Amino acid sequence: MAGVNALQQLTLTRHGESTGNLAWQAVQGTDAEESGITERDADVPLSDTGREQAAALGRRLAALPDHERPTLAVASPFRRTVDTARIALAQTPYAAPGASDGVRLRVDERLRDRDQGIMEGLTPLGMRRRHPDEAARLRRLGKFYYRPPGGESWADLALRLRSFYRDLEAEAPGGRVLVVTHDAIVVMTRYLVENLTEHEVLEIEKEPVANASFSCWQHNGSELQAICYNDRGHLLTSSPLGGRP
Repeated sequence: MAGVNALQQLTLTRHGESTGNLAWQAVQGTDAEESGITERDADVPLSDTGREQAAALGRRLAALPDHERPTLAVASPFRRTVDTARIALAQTPYAAPGASDGVRLRVDERLRDRDQGIMEGLTPLGMRRRHPDEAARLRRLGKFYYRPPGGESWADLALRLRSFYRDLEAEAPGGRVLVVTHDAIVVMTRYLVENLTEHEVLEIEKEPVANASFSCWQHNGSELQAICYNDRGHLLTSSPLGGRP
């Protein structure tokens, strides 16, 4: 894909565990119709565990050899992603103020989580009970192309990510970019970089992207090649994968 393959290295991570993840875990297996999250999605903070995961991610970044260290970091503007990026980068010597090889952190709204529209905050049971016609439309169209009213489909994510990665080509040609984002964005980036089909990406999506996991592609001379995906080796203790958001 143009833009992506102009990079020397692309590393993606999901934000650390959030209080929203804990709320979703609490309603799993119950008859709750709502997640119980009171904040706006963009304002959901990290949990204490999420902050620890972000620090562990930072220690992994700090241990990278010079030729693999990011030259630019870009985060979703949501609180949980920006905080993950800041905590992680604070663990690295190359992000210290005045460092000659310092890494800039900026935000880009195209990396935000998928907009759920009228389904925001609803459990699958809540969706079926409150919006049965939409639940039927989801079954008919499939997850990849279904767009909830006021929200986005997975295909919509691909459109805004193509734009984001094209702009990266101009901003950081040959660079090593760290992207701190959300699980759906990690999955759809893999879809774009590896030229996957609808069926292939939905099979991959069945394995949840872990909080503060590490996914990396490096340029092999002609294109980006997968090095690791959803790697959690840097996390010292096992933690739940975390549901939405």
